[in-house]
Amino acid sequence: MRPPLLGATRSSRRTRADRLFLRAKTLDTQGRDDEARRAYLDVINRDSRHLPALVSLSALLIKTRQWRAAKTTLAHALEVQPDSPGVHTTLATLLADQGEVALACEHYQTALRLDPDSTAAHMGLAVLLLRRGEIESARRHGQLGFQGRATAWEYRGTGHPVTLLVLMSALGGNIPIDEFIGDRSFRKWTLVPEFCDPRAELPPHDLVLNAVGDADLCSSALDTAMVALSRTNAPVLNLPSRVRATGRAANAARLARLPGVITARSAELRRELLAAPDAARMLGEKGFCWPLLLRSPGFHTGQHFVKVERPDDLRCAVEGLPGSTLLAIEFIDTVSPDGKFRKYRVMMVDGELHPLHLAVSTNWKVHYFSAEMANHPEHRAEDEAFLSEMPEVLGQRVMGTLQQIGDLLGLDYGGCDFAVDDQGRVVVFEANATMIIATPAEGQFAYRARPIERVRQAVRRMLLRKAGRSVDEKIEYVAPP
Repeated sequence: MRPPLLGATRSSRRTRADRLFLRAKTLDTQGRDDEARRAYLDVINRDSRHLPALVSLSALLIKTRQWRAAKTTLAHALEVQPDSPGVHTTLATLLADQGEVALACEHYQTALRLDPDSTAAHMGLAVLLLRRGEIESARRHGQLGFQGRATAWEYRGTGHPVTLLVLMSALGGNIPIDEFIGDRSFRKWTLVPEFCDPRAELPPHDLVLNAVGDADLCSSALDTAMVALSRTNAPVLNLPSRVRATGRAANAARLARLPGVITARSAELRRELLAAPDAARMLGEKGFCWPLLLRSPGFHTGQHFVKVERPDDLRCAVEGLPGSTLLAIEFIDTVSPDGKFRKYRVMMVDGELHPLHLAVSTNWKVHYFSAEMANHPEHRAEDEAFLSEMPEVLGQRVMGTLQQIGDLLGLDYGGCDFAVDDQGRVVVFEANATMIIATPAEGQFAYRARPIERVRQAVRRMLLRKAGRSVDEKIEYVAPP
């Protein structure tokens, strides 16, 4: 018996792989993500050079936040077809999201050499150039990519979706909305204010979510958003005008007027003033004393945020921070009698207060991810008590003060980071829309899972209610891994 020809074997192998790929795509379209991932891998195991399977798998991995696996899959896809502009663009976007900006730019530029009309590559490159301050180049690519309009995203559902228009700044500082919505329940459009024509017609939508959250970083985007949204009659969550009022310095001033609230004196100052020989005298005239804090506006999680102990340290501190303006912030010592600093985070969703975490540390700069929680069961016990019995832990006076803060902010989604001093006053560190929910909730932190899910459910209920849908309607979303 003659053996089959090698070409016929490869052909039949490709035919079987193609059939499996069609099944994988069907599972993907149906939102059966785990089954689709396994099916794509089955295709690739049979034919390691099956480009459609590699591309589709990478898209699924990105959607489900499996960044490392997605990057490996895209690298393999480029080995199969190095001249694919789409693969270069997808990899560039992933790299940009992971902070690998220089490499992302290279892949966007490669994609544009291969396809000068690639709108996705123009869009991605415009965003990166804007963040690097290359305004004219960013505007040129933005016109070619965004074309002044909103961008439609894939809808994989079969029913009647909630059509959601989301405003997101190219500079960052956005509310991470993907953990609240899914592409089988929502048809999403995104509008980037920095590259939109505020006079252009908006796409059909049931609801608008302004995800631009950082008033210091994105003030111009918020101004443009206000103009663009003057054309809609749909409900708008987190009105840009309200977010605009939450810059750190402005917020500190207005919140300080509430009874029971303490905020740090704050002033946004030009870099050259803080680097001048008489900077210490100037700060003293503005009411600051030593030590004080300096931070670059637009950054979070303690990045570019330092404590300056004495005037002689000021110049060196200024030189180490980015930005043309810096925030000088009064240092309020909130250390407890046991020598620990405690920072609470409460989320404010649709007018209700939800506990998110209590972080305990011996360092004045407290963030949950770097606080002394993992190796201190007594700190985790405090956190758990706060999450399960917030009114009892804080007391009615503090709860009432937090409600006043939420009412003054007027945000549909936001949060407040604070301490409580020995007089029972709320010392506000930050209160705005940029608060994220991503904190540990497994292993020794498993007690956090249910309270975190309660916040997510509150956001989903708000989205449905504001869109005129039943709050009992099932909302599908991608849970963070």
